[in-house]
Amino acid sequence: MSSTYTGNAAGSLVLQRYNNFRGVDFTSEVTNLYRSPDSLNMWKDYKTLGRAVETRLGSELQLSFNNSVYGLFFYTINNVDHWIIHVGTSLIDYNPATQTQTVLLSQGMNPKRSISFIMNNILFIMDGLHYYEYNGSTLKEVIGTIPITSIARKPAGGGSQYQNVNLISDYRINYFWGDGTSTEYHLDSKEIDLVSEVYIVNEETGVPVLQEPSTYTVDDSNGIVTFNTAPYEPASADNVYITYKKEVNGYHDRINNCTLATIFDNRIFVSGNVDYPNAIWYSGESDPRYIPDLNYLLDGSDGAKIKGLAVGNEALWSFKEPSQENTTIYYHQPVEQVVDNETIGVVKGYPTINSTITTGCLATGTNFNDDIIFFSNRGMEGIQNSLDSEQVIGHRSTFVDRKLLNEPNYKDMILVEWEGYLLVIIDNKVYLADSRQKIGIDNHYEYEWFYWELDHNIASASVHNDVLYLCTEAESGVGRIYTLTDDSNNRQINSYWCTSLDDFNYPQMLKKTNKRGFKTDVTGTNITISARTDDGQFETVGTYTNNHGWITTKLKRKKWNKIQLKFSGSNFGIVESTLEAYIGNYVKRSW
Repeated sequence: MSSTYTGNAAGSLVLQRYNNFRGVDFTSEVTNLYRSPDSLNMWKDYKTLGRAVETRLGSELQLSFNNSVYGLFFYTINNVDHWIIHVGTSLIDYNPATQTQTVLLSQGMNPKRSISFIMNNILFIMDGLHYYEYNGSTLKEVIGTIPITSIARKPAGGGSQYQNVNLISDYRINYFWGDGTSTEYHLDSKEIDLVSEVYIVNEETGVPVLQEPSTYTVDDSNGIVTFNTAPYEPASADNVYITYKKEVNGYHDRINNCTLATIFDNRIFVSGNVDYPNAIWYSGESDPRYIPDLNYLLDGSDGAKIKGLAVGNEALWSFKEPSQENTTIYYHQPVEQVVDNETIGVVKGYPTINSTITTGCLATGTNFNDDIIFFSNRGMEGIQNSLDSEQVIGHRSTFVDRKLLNEPNYKDMILVEWEGYLLVIIDNKVYLADSRQKIGIDNHYEYEWFYWELDHNIASASVHNDVLYLCTEAESGVGRIYTLTDDSNNRQINSYWCTSLDDFNYPQMLKKTNKRGFKTDVTGTNITISARTDDGQFETVGTYTNNHGWITTKLKRKKWNKIQLKFSGSNFGIVESTLEAYIGNYVKRSW
């Protein structure tokens, strides 16, 4: 952006150059010459060097279904990327190579936005009611790892606690050291449901051998297994393994009802259960099927919900909704803890650490290009300073807050990172924070933003191999999956870019345009240029097709104080525009 003044008196010629465009500024009609107070469906495509602001990419329909698409996940099977699609209450495996669809689940899925993660090459899916796993051939509810809760246990009891109870498994294993005479073996729980398996290690081969149920009896109430013949006493290791079931009401639902998940320190951390609003559970290392009952974190002591999880700065962050507590943002770092048990030794812990931030999170949060951000009642906030110092927040969304905060479904936004942008999707509206363009303001920085409107409300969104997938809510019974694609020759998108309502830095003077016209550097298949002065309406001053370079537009306007240009079309880009005006007389008072 540059401005050139050739005089200070009436009759002087003033030149304004609108260039180096950065983004939108919805705070006022009057803004910097390189921002737009009103723009739609424009952005900077950095794959084309980002010199121009141009019409966004178009949408290409990929698939249609008879319900809303609540989740789209990508999973490689035999070197082919499959689409695992959550449609309504069903789950579908789509092979794009053969264009075949396989129904994994015809009904039962929660008709709400779902989440997924991949660990150990298995796809795990959570929908707020269920916790599924899919290995490419079989979909099933997660069968929890069976923990060994006691080892070196004597027939009468005792021994050492080894692993904690698994919230998503009803089964437990006890290892006993037989004494050669006892036939009664006391489990580490009473009121059990059943004994499923009993093994005794072969004394000669050292191989565990499954025992027939006829060789023992079970007292479920007291948790006692009685053998017909006393197992032998081994020389150096446990030799009796008993697996039993003890279902604890509500344990599975603590995990199944979660709606947030993220991988941190090679474990899965889950939250978002409405019945446990401030709780986070985490799995064993590399084992998302094992979530011990004592592996939980409580962020705060009130009922304020955790709205989002993010990983950054070597910590797990949680963002809570506004509350009366002094802290709403918490973080967790791995800490090795020595357990008073020679068998267990050292374990990892993740103590809750209060940040110094009291601003609550209304919607969600994420790590955007190493910037830990969340959305409050004021817009996007970024967490500044290191974990070793007092954290403060810096605002990030001033330029779009006027529109963003008035979105009816602001609290239900979708966040997805694509092409260096953070896309904030609310219904059919998309706000794009540009990580490549930041501006320092006081002691923080803000992002530059763009704004889009899509043809359909978005139910979920995904990015895979740098391609953005937009999944829609059902309209007239049809949900769709679109990709954004560079169909520059066929793009038909309502898009425009307005310049600031500009007084040429002479707010006290009237002006008139140079009748020789103004120049604009544009590209695209079509472009319409309009202009308005003061509080008037836009009027078309030129329409052009198939342009690649400079065009000249005649503009005759007299006795105006402010002027604004509008560049519109369905497929165009603008690099810069230069407008000249002559300074006239002083503006007369209206009274």
